[in-house]
Amino acid sequence: MIAIGIDPGTATTGYGVVSVENNFFKCLDYGTIDTDKSLSDSVRLDILNKKLKKIIKKNSPDIFAIESIYFFKNAKTVISVSQARGVALLTAEKKKLPIYEFTPLEVKMNIANYGRADKKQIQEMVKRLLNLKEIPRPDDAADALGIAICGLIKRGI
Repeated sequence: MIAIGIDPGTATTGYGVVSVENNFFKCLDYGTIDTDKSLSDSVRLDILNKKLKKIIKKNSPDIFAIESIYFFKNAKTVISVSQARGVALLTAEKKKLPIYEFTPLEVKMNIANYGRADKKQIQEMVKRLLNLKEIPRPDDAADALGIAICGLIKRGI
């Protein structure tokens, strides 16, 4: 079973691809999809869509997991994240992937068994769960790997 996890954003979208076999997680791929801030929103969202399609084609995931929108202090940020999230959801739907959505609290509970875990604790647990030598960088990619693990747990691996 393979899951792709997405930490959405217009400037930077993190992605992580994780497989599970015999109850062991394995990191297959991770990184970010970055778009130039000088481009229009529509062009940036199109880039996100095209790159996400390539990542899905390359890794052939069975499920798609994405972070849900949660409280934002900045309305402009929530709008751009929502747009990126919408593009990612549409891309997954067109690929007919089952979609799982997780709030940051759900990610913390699934990864660290503690809802108040900080970013560093989550990243350390992702590193351990995937048996990696280092915490994956950048943060958006590490978060996406955690979201992918959540998708596999939710699927009942």
